[in-house]
Amino acid sequence: MAVIVVSFNTRELLRQCLASVTDAGEVWVVDNASEDGSAEMVEREFPNVKLVRNTTNRGFGAANNMALELTQKPLILLLNSDARLALGQLAAMVQHFRDSGVIALGPQLIFPDRRLQNSCASELTLWRLFCEQFYLEKIFSFSRLFNGYWQNRWLPTDRVSVVDQVMGACLMMRRGLKLDDRYFLYCEDTDLCRRLRLQGKILFDPTLHVVHELGASSTETRWKSVVQYNLGKCTYFALHHGPVAHRVCWLMQILGAALRMLIPGKTKLFWNVLKNSRPYTTPLK
Repeated sequence: MAVIVVSFNTRELLRQCLASVTDAGEVWVVDNASEDGSAEMVEREFPNVKLVRNTTNRGFGAANNMALELTQKPLILLLNSDARLALGQLAAMVQHFRDSGVIALGPQLIFPDRRLQNSCASELTLWRLFCEQFYLEKIFSFSRLFNGYWQNRWLPTDRVSVVDQVMGACLMMRRGLKLDDRYFLYCEDTDLCRRLRLQGKILFDPTLHVVHELGASSTETRWKSVVQYNLGKCTYFALHHGPVAHRVCWLMQILGAALRMLIPGKTKLFWNVLKNSRPYTTPLK
């Protein structure tokens, strides 16, 4: 099995991440031109890790694909640099692949304080995007009709479930598919899972708790993350549902950002989102 970690200016978290997967057969770090000494730390402290150094930030998907093209291991774990595993979790994940029908697996992601994160989802649709952008999923959180995208609350917590999507922060899969590098950041895991489930079952194991320091980036650049997240969704709808769905997605996100500007303390953040929002513009292949 090979573990692939993409790094971009997360040196201290990367150190913890790599220390948690020393029992892996092969570990790759693809560094996207970090300026905080991440690559040098890997060379100095983890000499057995295979390091790929980029001179520019190539994005999450393209960086993962570089290692995917180099490894020959039959199982791959895509792991964020801000995630870390407990002892024995890698072996527990591998056990699920004894079933030849399993193509991918994801664990329950948790914050360092043990709070649960959204870790598996249904297929992304315009209806579910509408419910997210206009707060219907929060207002009617008790309803699967309005709050049906994130699946954690609707699934049993003591056994494995078959799902449409698990998160790319910690995703184990059989070797074969690559990520679509037309996504720079966000929604590449949604796209990947869409293609994976055509080849087999995607499992969610809520008994495996993997720490993920979601939101560890600076609040000063939070708006950039929101813009990238929105762009990722626009890209997804453009690629898989055509130009009309793409434009509807973009419009809903613009209206959703305008709505959020009315929230005290959020005006500046979502004004920046509005100013910098753009639809998917790269020609489709």
